[in-house]
Amino acid sequence: MAWMLLGIAGLLEIVFSFSMKASDGFTRLTPALCTVASGLASVVLLSLALRTLPMGTGYAVWTGIGAAGSAIVGMALLGDPAAPLRLLCIALILAGVIGLKLAPGA
Repeated sequence: MAWMLLGIAGLLEIVFSFSMKASDGFTRLTPALCTVASGLASVVLLSLALRTLPMGTGYAVWTGIGAAGSAIVGMALLGDPAAPLRLLCIALILAGVIGLKLAPGA
């Protein structure tokens, strides 16, 4: 259950970053409200997951999902560059997230 909550929290981090970009510096109401709501929900779910997951593992996985997911969304939807080195770095982030999930004691 904790891993599921953490995964949802990570996905909400992606929504958070996309909404923040769409809010245009919090000058557009609907995306700004989505930014606040998704950010708050993400942190709440992270805190619930951390009841049972190790803090370092949970936080690293949460930020990894958010960072890699936001970079992928930026490339797919916002025209961010998809240079080979960027893609390699995203793959390394995801490999780290998977490694933390599979590590003993996680």
